[in-house]
Order: sequence, then structure tokens, then C-alpha cells
Amino acid sequence: MQVPRSVRENLQFLIVEVDSQVARLQTLLAGDRPDLHREILDRRGYSGNLKNWIHNGCRERLAGPSIREADVPVLRCSEVIASDLDWIAERCRDCVEQVREIHDADCLQRDACREMLERVRGGIGMIGDALEARETRKALKIGQIQRKLDRRFRELQKHHVKALQHGENTGDLIRSLIVAYGIGRMGNALQSISEALIAASLGQSVSLESLQSLQATVANVAGAPGSDALELGALAETRSGSAVAGVRHGNPDGADYQAIFKHGAKRKLKEERIGVERWHEVYPGLAPEVYSFEKDGNTASLLIEHLPGPTFDKILLREGDPLLGDALATLEQTLRDIWRRTRREQPAPVDFMAQLQKRLPDVWKLHPEFQRESVRLCGLQRPSFDWLVDAARELEAEIAAPFTVYIHGDFNLDNILYDPQESRVHFIDLRRSRDADYVQDVSVFMVSNYRLQILDRALRRRIMACACACHAMAARYAAECGDTSFDHRLALGLARSFMTSTRFILDKSLSRSMFLRARYLLELALSVPPGESAEFRLPVEALFSA
Repeated sequence: MQVPRSVRENLQFLIVEVDSQVARLQTLLAGDRPDLHREILDRRGYSGNLKNWIHNGCRERLAGPSIREADVPVLRCSEVIASDLDWIAERCRDCVEQVREIHDADCLQRDACREMLERVRGGIGMIGDALEARETRKALKIGQIQRKLDRRFRELQKHHVKALQHGENTGDLIRSLIVAYGIGRMGNALQSISEALIAASLGQSVSLESLQSLQATVANVAGAPGSDALELGALAETRSGSAVAGVRHGNPDGADYQAIFKHGAKRKLKEERIGVERWHEVYPGLAPEVYSFEKDGNTASLLIEHLPGPTFDKILLREGDPLLGDALATLEQTLRDIWRRTRREQPAPVDFMAQLQKRLPDVWKLHPEFQRESVRLCGLQRPSFDWLVDAARELEAEIAAPFTVYIHGDFNLDNILYDPQESRVHFIDLRRSRDADYVQDVSVFMVSNYRLQILDRALRRRIMACACACHAMAARYAAECGDTSFDHRLALGLARSFMTSTRFILDKSLSRSMFLRARYLLELALSVPPGESAEFRLPVEALFSA
């Protein structure tokens, strides 16, 4: 869409006004027109009024009946640009207030400050074209000004600190440093504008650091085209804080993305890279290829293969029964093959309750009503949830898994893909993969079905049937392997997954239903007499009823 005419015109006026203010500050710093400070201060309200008019115009459009989803990022971008430009105008006035109090003009680093302001003006001058044409390259150039200003300010800071050590003209030196700092901070506003422009172009928010890292990462992949041909899409933020984007070169209509880019904490992305590489050893063809892994301080960037096929949650919610049946059958075959190949005849300790206790503080913050002390009701003692967890942790020591297999570690529906063309399953998001009890993955998969916030009864029954099918598949494998405590361990695993999932659920009805199931499962598991795990049967259909 085009920016609404009233908003577009006021943005043009605001760009011209703020550029003029920065230019006046340049002239003032040159010392040619000492009277300019009054001219700058007298225009205090103009940029603020323009900002307010732009905000009002955007709000009216956003509240209008004809607003489209595609229009929202551009309108939000316009609001950000208006706020940040007005902020730059305020910094100009702050600098003027300091300059007119400086008695010794030699304390001002005039040339350096004017050079910094010229960079600011260059960024302001690119805003209109970048918004109108949705030019990501120009938006990037605007954001890159911040680093140049910051680098120049640090040089000036060292100079001023050294001069201050002599103890002369300290007041003027401090005011001069404040002026340089104010100009340097204008780069932060330009970076914010840059990220808003990029979000308007891509349709979702992404940090400048992530996009720059993506360009550097792609450039380091052998044979990759230049960044001019780079196209991004489907950007998002994971719960762990990583930025995720689909990447392809050029703009072929209908072409799939060729790679997935992730940018975030170095430790987490390193774990994912290691997990992917291990899966290539364990089960070739299941995990994506790693194209590039780049480190930068505490952050890193990972470029990995984009695998074909929809995720299991999309199949559940959008596809017909035949495709879902094929996907489940292929998943069972794949899992059984993985478990057969990676099975090690050594007991796997059960640690569901330790995982649960680690995440309970986050649950209590979102749902404090779940955290109650033990109560006595009609002569019946009802223990607290914490007490049940402590008791179940002692139980876990008695029902260790008889063997280990290599597991996904975060086996949610959206981490499993099915390619119907090749009848193959693929796994993604593999940083938690390890040798462990297969019940870990089974419980996560089952509860990731339950927590889908779908109210349609027919679709809800289909989702619950998928969870039950997973249990039936795993139960068959357990029976074949003589794993007699499977259902008993699964009760604890499901309790863990139901309870920890509530920290992502705001819906009070759904979160309470999951909490009550977690509590019921703990009580049920604790009611089993010692040595009778083999007799325990999990009431799966009751737990996963629609």
C-alpha cells in the first residue's frame, strides 16, 4: 500500500524540518552565526505537532473498516519514524542549550561534530525514498550510520577525558562532551527508523543486527549470490529469543525458501548445530544440512537447509484424513527405526520432576492461583502441588527406563515436518537432542496436541485422536521391548508437560484444565503400590477427550 496522503505529506514536512534543525546546529557549531540558537529553540513545537498529526492519521487508518493486514506494518513504521525524527529534533535543542553555555569555543570539537551531523543528515535524507520504495538496502544504510557515529563519539570521549585530567575548563569540556553525546545518540534514532523500515518491507519485525548478520552469513556460503538478490520472509522470534527467517535468492514466484536463518545467543545456536550434526550420524536425511555457522561475541548466526513439507500442526489443522494417516504411519516407522538403531541397553534415569521444578516459578508467575498450600476438605487431606512433585521425584528413582534411545528433546508438533512427495519425516529445532528415555518425546508430542487452542469440536476430536495414536504406537513398541513401566513413566512425563505448558497459555479455561490433568496424573502415579508399575494402565482416552 501507499502511505495515506495526509501521513505521507506530514512525514515529508517532518523530514525537511528535522533536516533543517540539524543543518542549523551544524552552522551554529561552525561559529558563523552565534544567533542561530534562538532560531532553533523557537521552533520547539513544530516537529512535535507534525509527529502528533502523523500519529493521529495512522491511528485513524488503523481503526478504519477497510484496514488490511498488509497495511499495518507501514502505518506502524510511519509512527516510529515520526517519533524518532521528533526525538532527533529534541537532541538538537539539547545541544544548543549546552553550546550557548560554553565560553571557550576551543573546547568544542567543531569539525568532528559537524562531520557526525552530516552523517545524520545523510540518514534523514534517505528515509522518504526507503519508505516509499520499500528499499531494504537503503534502510540498512540508515541503520549502519549508528555504528559510525558511536565510533566517532568514543574517539571524542577519549579526547575529552584526557583534557579533563588537566583540570582546566572542566565545565566547558563537560558541556562539549554532552554535545558530542547528544549527536551520537541521534544514531540510535536512525537505527530504530532503519528497523521500522525493514519491518515495513518484510511484513514483520527484525533487528538490524539480525539482518546484517544474515547478509554476512550468506556472503560466506560458497557460491552464494550477492546480497542484492537476497529475499527474506516469514520472520519470527522464538520463545528462546532467536530471530528466524526464511531465505531465498531473487524473487521467483511461488519458489520455496532455500534456507532458514537464525540469529541469537551463541550457546543455543551452537547446541543446535551440534544437535543437527549428531543427527546426521545417527539417522542421515532426517535433519537439515548446516550451510554456515558464524560467531560474533555472545551471539551467533546459523544458516541451515529449508526442508520440504508442512509441519504436523498444519497437517492436523488444514489437511485431510488421508494425508494425516500417511504422516502418522511414516512417523511411527521413522521413530521405531531411530529407536532400534540408537537403543542402548543401559537404564535411563527419569528426571521429569527436576525439569518441572525448574519451570514452576514461571508457571506461578503467570498462574499464581495454581500455587496453593495443602488443604483438608471433609476430612480428606489434599496435598499441595509442590508436595506431589517432591513425592513423585522420589518415585522416579524406582522406575528408571530400561534402555536409552536418541531423542529429539523438544518433540512438539511444529518441530516435525512431513514431505508427502517423498513420504519422509524431517526433524527441526534439534538443540535439546540427546540419549534419554523415549517417553520424553512421547509425552511432549501428546501434550503439544492437547494445548492447541482449537474450539471446533470435530477438529478437537481429530487432534485428541492424534495424541492417542501416538500413545498407541509407543505402547506397542514398549510391549515389544518388555518395557513394563512405560505407562507409569508416561504419567509423570505427561504431568510435567501439561504443567510446564501452562506458562505459555493465557486462556484460563485451558490452562486450568491442563493444571488439573497434571495434578491428577501425579496423584495417579503416586497411588501405584511399589513393584506394581507393570500393572498400571494410563487412562489415555479420558485424559485426551475432546
